[in-house]
Amino acid sequence: MSPVLAHSAHSKPQAKLSPSASTPSPSLVRMAPQKVVLKVSSMSDERVKQKAMETVADIYGIDSIAADLKDQKMTVIGDMDTVTIAKRLRKFGRIDIISVGPAKEEKKDDKKGEKK
Repeated sequence: MSPVLAHSAHSKPQAKLSPSASTPSPSLVRMAPQKVVLKVSSMSDERVKQKAMETVADIYGIDSIAADLKDQKMTVIGDMDTVTIAKRLRKFGRIDIISVGPAKEEKKDDKKGEKK
């Protein structure tokens, strides 16, 4: 018996995929747009602000970025991972995640109920 035949005789049978195995992994499922507000303690001048915004802009899924030098806050909106944003910004210093929530808040129609 040749080594090739011996190897094929001992090969493992291939597993059949069940219908539930065909669902996409969680990393492939599209997340709902979210709004992340971070405090970047070292963002004190325009140069650092611009570099921080460029760093975050490279992340896949970002729709918009806004930065406020006065409050040292950065607001990022899009389908992205919050931890990835924080990891990328750590090179600028201390990062505090202030809030994570839905990108668009539903507006309540209080005026319709108050019409007289």
